[in-house]
Amino acid sequence: MLIRQIERFLRTTGMPWTKFGRLAVRDPRFVEDLRNGRTPRSVTTERVEHFMNTYLERPHAH
Repeated sequence: MLIRQIERFLRTTGMPWTKFGRLAVRDPRFVEDLRNGRTPRSVTTERVEHFMNTYLERPHAH
C-alpha cells in the first residue's frame, strides 16, 4: 500500500509530510488525503514511487 511506503520514507528521511506532497505531486495535502482514505490513480502512484526512489539515491538523502 502506497501510504505505508510513504510513511516509511518520511521516517527514514525526516521529511515533513507537506514537503513530501509538494515535491512528489505538487500537493501539500497529498499525504493527509491518503491518510484519510484517498486512493491515488495509478499514474500518481508511479510518480510518487519514482520520486521516493530517486530521492533516496541522491547523496543528500543519507
